[in-house]
Amino acid sequence: MNRKSFTSCALLALALSSAAFAQQAATTEVEDTNNFALPTLVIHGQEVANLRPVTTYETPVSNLEFNPRIDFQSRNMAEAQGDVSIRGGIFENTGFRVGSATLIDPQTGHYSAELPIAPEMLTTPDVLVAGDNALYGFNSTVGTISYGWSQIQDGGSATLGGGDHDLNFQRLHHAVTGTFANAEDWSWGAEIETSRSESDGTIQYGDHDFDRTTGRVQLVGPNSQTDFFAGYQEKKFGWPGMYTANTANNESENLKTRLYSINHTQNYAEESLWELSAYHRRNTDHFVLKRENPSYYQANHETKVSALALSGRHVINQQFALSHSAQVAADEIDSSSLKDTSRSYVKVALLPEYRYDLNESENLTFRIGGSYDDTNRDDNELSAIGDITWKRAHTNGNSESLYLSYSEGSQVPGYTASSAVQGGPFASDSNLDRETSQNLELGTHIDRGFWKLEGAIFYRWDNDLVDWTYSFSDPYTRAAKAVDIETFGVELIASKRWETIEAIASYTFLDKDEDYGDDAIDASFYALNYANHRVTLGAIWTPCEVVQVRIDNEWRSQEDNALRGSDNEALFTHIGVSVFPPQVDGLELFVAVDNAWDDDYEEVPGTPGRSDQVSIGATYRW
Repeated sequence: MNRKSFTSCALLALALSSAAFAQQAATTEVEDTNNFALPTLVIHGQEVANLRPVTTYETPVSNLEFNPRIDFQSRNMAEAQGDVSIRGGIFENTGFRVGSATLIDPQTGHYSAELPIAPEMLTTPDVLVAGDNALYGFNSTVGTISYGWSQIQDGGSATLGGGDHDLNFQRLHHAVTGTFANAEDWSWGAEIETSRSESDGTIQYGDHDFDRTTGRVQLVGPNSQTDFFAGYQEKKFGWPGMYTANTANNESENLKTRLYSINHTQNYAEESLWELSAYHRRNTDHFVLKRENPSYYQANHETKVSALALSGRHVINQQFALSHSAQVAADEIDSSSLKDTSRSYVKVALLPEYRYDLNESENLTFRIGGSYDDTNRDDNELSAIGDITWKRAHTNGNSESLYLSYSEGSQVPGYTASSAVQGGPFASDSNLDRETSQNLELGTHIDRGFWKLEGAIFYRWDNDLVDWTYSFSDPYTRAAKAVDIETFGVELIASKRWETIEAIASYTFLDKDEDYGDDAIDASFYALNYANHRVTLGAIWTPCEVVQVRIDNEWRSQEDNALRGSDNEALFTHIGVSVFPPQVDGLELFVAVDNAWDDDYEEVPGTPGRSDQVSIGATYRW
């Protein structure tokens, strides 16, 4: 790089950084760049521009709120407590899968996203819907966010930063690999990470204090990868009306999560593989309704879940293949407020596949199968899975496809909803049944190398969906209710690459027709908390080797809700600017802003929205 271009980039970096600091009244959020090795913005790859959050250290759910396929409704911030919904479902309809196993939160589903795993240890997530979710999902009827275990790479990083609202954060990650003297085609790896952050929060009583420590050992063979993982995370945070939507309640949580996992992936024959996963997760939660008077109402829960899962795909020949998935799980809760707190689960899914070649470049693929779900407390359920896909592949790598899919799924409600608890801030219903869902979908995918387009139209029938509702006649109680909902949706996602800019944009439309069978319900916290229209736009601009700018945007027009005190429309922007001084190899200086326009939109009706946050810092990589 010549002196003139370096000077221009340096001036650009200074101007952008100054502009970001000037936005301090508007917001900031930090984003992590340990990840330039990850896939760049593209459909079914990295689907958000920013990889580092602004308000804390990186987690697997950081910046998912800008993912085109995911609607993230956070309290405080995404890394504190966030409800992840897909295609108009609710948080309990969404599963988090690591390897072959789905990690479940049988208490409420609010803690499904508690994954004490360093992002470097995971692949970029796939969002499984329709037939793929019916096949690989577990106790999640609408969608599953699926991560794989990444292969360990030598190196590491150290991050130090802070921001307004007394924010400070630190992070250290290191990994080493090696080979075996008597088996050069085998290698080993070890990886460790520790992170912490604290802040007074973007609004009063929105403080947090987080820390996480994770480690794993990995064995890699010619056709296999085995991972041994252990992770611990503790999070203390607060937010007014966090769960009750009553801002007179300065609520707080103290979460401690331990996760132990073993995962083995084995490739065999041609394009065939199987993956075996086992985990044990222990999550403790201490909830306080009024932090200034803890004895008024508080609850303690300790949830233990153990599971074993197997999935894979066996290719018989060029025409026939069989995809399969199975998981068994058992949970137990020691609770100060809940009853009926143990359950065992089993799910088995088989999906045979037949491929018919129309000519050298076109083929039809037919898949038809089903799944079986059962627990020791609930009725079992058989569900159908089927789709037909037409695909044309060109010699230059371009392709297009069209598919028609029908799938069914089922799940059982969490204990907070189904235990026999009458009255109080959280009223349950012991008569809740197994939830079922049916999804009909038509979609297409076009790949032209530097640009991609994906679209889908779907209609979903949810029966006995468990929602939390509100009634003006009983303003201090939120009650679990079953509802039948029909959802119509349209989803469009496009990505494009230019010489110095990469961008991904999306538009989604949702419309619902619901029946609670109860006229006393005045508002819904979750099932009817959805965007009629939602647009996302993410971009990465690399004007030169020294500067990189990342921006994520989300605009939404939300369905009316009697509890929401803010406008129904919202615009969120997350900007991150990174400077890489050429004098110090591996050094990155960054500044980031979250909620740049200081939008006070209530993501959960009645619960205050977050304010803006600015942070700056440095990362050194080796």
